[in-house]
This record gives sequence, structure tokens and C-alpha cells, in this order.
Amino acid sequence: MPQPEIGQLAPDFTLPGVTMRGADAQHRLFSLREHRGSPLVLAFYPADASPGCTAQLCNYQSELAGFEELGAEVWAISRQSAASHESFARRSKLTFPLLADERGDVVDAYGVGLFGVGVRRSIFVIDADGVLRWKHVALVGVTYQSAATIREQLALLPGVPGFDASAAS
Repeated sequence: MPQPEIGQLAPDFTLPGVTMRGADAQHRLFSLREHRGSPLVLAFYPADASPGCTAQLCNYQSELAGFEELGAEVWAISRQSAASHESFARRSKLTFPLLADERGDVVDAYGVGLFGVGVRRSIFVIDADGVLRWKHVALVGVTYQSAATIREQLALLPGVPGFDASAAS
């Protein structure tokens, strides 16, 4: 499937996920439509506990306060189960939601599948109205977009603290 274009409504979805709160795992459904009202960073990643994904998500975790200062949440999505995500989140001390797209429907809707079996490392910045405002989709690769780069894109969204209208035009 093709990727959604900048300026389009981001494809809606509802997925099971897990969020760690201290030692407690909170399992629930996460819906893009129900999240409207604040910016969202969707981080698609290939696999729980792989070296590249661990480095990427731990980078976002260490910079989570910077996302929150801009009013944004981070949701990470891969094709592993919620149980796998819980184990990964515990080991890596991740506190943002990890969503389980086991069937690959959301991966397909965002056009980030890799040869039908994997997930391309990808970032989608969605504004408070559910509109896609920025994306980066890796062809393949172990590199990822830094938290600083993503925060720069978030800061360009109208309505976020620190919005710079001159930089957005």
C-alpha cells in the first residue's frame, strides 16, 4: 500500500498496546481517532529488543520530556505481540505505549512494510487534528531519526508550545 501523503488525514487504527507504569503493565486499546486534540509521534520499528530498535526507543525515552513539553505523545508500533512488548518495555525501561500490530494492518495502511514480512523504521508526526505533517520512512537500515529532529518537526505545528510561525512558512 502507498504511504499517506503530508497534509492528508492519517489512517485511523485501533491496536492493543502496553504502557509501563513503574512495575505495572497497563494493557489497553489505543485509537488514533480517540487521541485527537494533541500531536502524536508514531514510531514504527522492526523488532522488540533488537540492537537498533532498543537504541532508537531508548533515545526517545531519554528525551520523552522534550516531546511532552511540546504537548506530544510517542506511540511505538511493531508486529510483535503485546506480551513481547511488555517484556521489551520492562527490560528497556520504556514508559510510552508500545502497540502490537500482529496482523500488519496498520503497517500496511502506512505503507511501511518491508518485503511483506517486516517493518521499515519510520516516523510519522500527526497534528492535533489527525493530519499527517511530517514523515521519514527508511528504505532499510539501522539508523533512525533522532528525538531532536522529531522535536524540531513538532515545534513547527501550529498550537504547540514554542510554535514558530516564521519557520513554518
